[in-house]
Amino acid sequence: MKKLTAALLTSVAAATLSFASMGASAGDAAVGKAKSMTCAGCHGANGISNNGMWPNLAGQKEAYLASQLKMFRSGERVNPMMTAMSKGLSDADIANLSAYYASLK
Repeated sequence: MKKLTAALLTSVAAATLSFASMGASAGDAAVGKAKSMTCAGCHGANGISNNGMWPNLAGQKEAYLASQLKMFRSGERVNPMMTAMSKGLSDADIANLSAYYASLK
């Protein structure tokens, strides 16, 4: 039980640091909208997916979206499609896409 608690606390601390470091780079939603055309095929033109396999992105928190994209890009989070899609994204692209989808209702 102590090992589980220690592992959980370590994971929470790492996630907190990751989110805190991302808050410093707010993206440009207008630039993100232009970049989002590739995402629309699965996540919908307005960030609302028509398929239950793919999540809605509209209205998600900016830091959460950026974190997920960075984890896909690094391979920390594995999904063959998203890993491939995120490989070519720069940190600025991720910030802009995250700002765009966070701005949607």
